[in-house]
Amino acid sequence: MSAPDNDLAQVAAVVVLAAGGGTRMKSKTSKLLHEVAGKPMLSYAVSAAAALDPEHLVVVVGHQREQVVEHLERLSEQLTTAVQDQQLGTGHAVACGLAGLEGVEGDIVVTYADVPLLAGDTLRQLVAVHRGRHNAVTVMTARVADPTGYGRIVRENDAVIGIVEDRDATEEQRSITEINSGIYVFDAATLREGLASLTTDNDQGEMYLTDIVKFCHDRSQKVGAHLVEDVWQTEGVNDRIQLARMNQEMQRRIRDAWMLKGVTMVDPASTFIDVDVDLAQDVVLHPGVILQGATTIGEGAIIGPSTTLMDVEVGANAEVIRTHGSFAVIGEGATVGPFAYLRPGTILGANGKIGTFVETKNAQIADGAKVPHLAYVGDAIIDEQANIGAGTIFANYDGVHKSKTHVGKAAFVGSNSVLVAPVDVGAGALVAAGSTITDDVPAGTLGVARGRQRNVEGWVAKARPESKQAAAAAESDGNVHPAVIESREKKA
Repeated sequence: MSAPDNDLAQVAAVVVLAAGGGTRMKSKTSKLLHEVAGKPMLSYAVSAAAALDPEHLVVVVGHQREQVVEHLERLSEQLTTAVQDQQLGTGHAVACGLAGLEGVEGDIVVTYADVPLLAGDTLRQLVAVHRGRHNAVTVMTARVADPTGYGRIVRENDAVIGIVEDRDATEEQRSITEINSGIYVFDAATLREGLASLTTDNDQGEMYLTDIVKFCHDRSQKVGAHLVEDVWQTEGVNDRIQLARMNQEMQRRIRDAWMLKGVTMVDPASTFIDVDVDLAQDVVLHPGVILQGATTIGEGAIIGPSTTLMDVEVGANAEVIRTHGSFAVIGEGATVGPFAYLRPGTILGANGKIGTFVETKNAQIADGAKVPHLAYVGDAIIDEQANIGAGTIFANYDGVHKSKTHVGKAAFVGSNSVLVAPVDVGAGALVAAGSTITDDVPAGTLGVARGRQRNVEGWVAKARPESKQAAAAAESDGNVHPAVIESREKKA
């Protein structure tokens, strides 16, 4: 684990409590794997704990532990898990976490896996206060307007003498607004002795970690509190309503931070940004933008409205409008949309274009190449300055295999064409509109693959004499429209 940014020495251990049932979430997925701003709550807890550079990082698991352990294994190899088979209270959970840490001395931090806004810096401050005041135990606290449901911090002459759970509190104690976050720093020896003293003599019949505070006070050991101003850092998540509120608060913080760094958000309330997204200065986000995963947006790019990007890299000064994209790359100065669908493997070069109602998949579209509208481009390599006409289909799948199509530099594919892979259209080649290309079109060649047109004179008047088409034809002088004549003259 990396060393912290300040001079704080590492702690002996951090025990993260992650064994709770989470029944109020009403989910087949562990509560701890529900996401806040694109990251599971458990990931935030491990990151905050790792900021203390602990010699031992232990996560206590229990309910739905297979899911939790699987996620932990992906997060870090530098942590261990302990199992709490029965949910017998926070004190019992910490005891389970310490079972494999015999002989560990120093400071032990206890925190929770469902407090996603808790920051590593705040834990560092807690440890610094604990050490600076030579406490046996230090608890993180906050003041809230409505403390209902929280454990209260009981003081005498401003000194902490205990913590009382809401259900066990007297009416006088329920009026206390300073609440227990459940996050502590303990001296290791004190913690072990305190855990040994715990009983289940309370309303829930559980071993309360909070009782160790009174245990220390009764033995004249120094108990301290670190009051944090940011109440959200002490807030846990127990149901989907709280999860939604946590996401709202996280989004507010993420948006504010990016706007202070020079990002414009036309309607922040309709803009959603995951915690791992990276935005450059002078990016503009229009209403309805959702940026997910590890998406990065380059300087001066314009995104939206109504655009969702997941793990997409967008270059400087690109413009992406009404688009859904995932695992794709959009080059500098490129334009995408509206109504484009970029599937994984799409790479659009600098100043390239993917236009209206275009779907791309595993497609490399080089600098300056254009797919302006109404096309499907799958498993394709399109070189610089090529132009793909409207209605073109890259037929990449034969029912068994997917194959590649290559369109060379400055080649032009006419509208309503089908390129049946594997096929190569060479540099500077042209494909006539309406062609179905099954063989290669060499460089500089015109590829034509369509039936010849046949006009049946007088068919409308004979077959449909009463139709509006027949009436219109009778009124017509039969001459070719001047605009078409002009276009033919220009082409000639």
